[in-house]
Amino acid sequence: MIPLLKKLGQFFLDTIQAIVMALSIFIIVYLFLFQPHQVKGSSMYVSFEDGEFLLTDKISYRFHSPARGDVIVFKAPKTEPCSEIECEYIKRIIGMPGDRVMVFKGKVYVNGQPLWETYLSSEMVTSAGLAMPEGQEITVPENYYLPMGDNRTHSRDGREFGPIPRQSIVGRAFFRYWPIDRIGIVNHPNF
Repeated sequence: MIPLLKKLGQFFLDTIQAIVMALSIFIIVYLFLFQPHQVKGSSMYVSFEDGEFLLTDKISYRFHSPARGDVIVFKAPKTEPCSEIECEYIKRIIGMPGDRVMVFKGKVYVNGQPLWETYLSSEMVTSAGLAMPEGQEITVPENYYLPMGDNRTHSRDGREFGPIPRQSIVGRAFFRYWPIDRIGIVNHPNF
């Protein structure tokens, strides 16, 4: 009877040890490397659809700066009407620190040149907003980025609340893992 209890006790301890090890690895990966996010709403349609799941890379921006075209997850500005205590948005970086950005006649201009946005449908019209009135150029401050959703007619983004500070960026969307038929690496255009 004693050897059986010893074996059961050892099995129990080994199981607890494996669970603790797995949880430790999960917590390290979640806090420092990758974090799952769910797309909520249609602000990034057609690039991302409501209900899709992404993994966000939380480490690469420690080694290099965000780039124009990167799809990022960031903490929504405190002025945003979020139903949760802390709400996160997924958008695309349009303006970089020091850029002059303007919305004029349905198009986005960066540093006086129209932005070539291959990820948008040709019929997409970009309207102005509270922070970016029609035809008025804004300059993105140092250590700030200007995000916009790909579905410009259905997106609350930098046109409404302005540029966001770098420290509010959670990470870069890099892998879509749900739904299965759209699984794969998230493309980020080069400008």
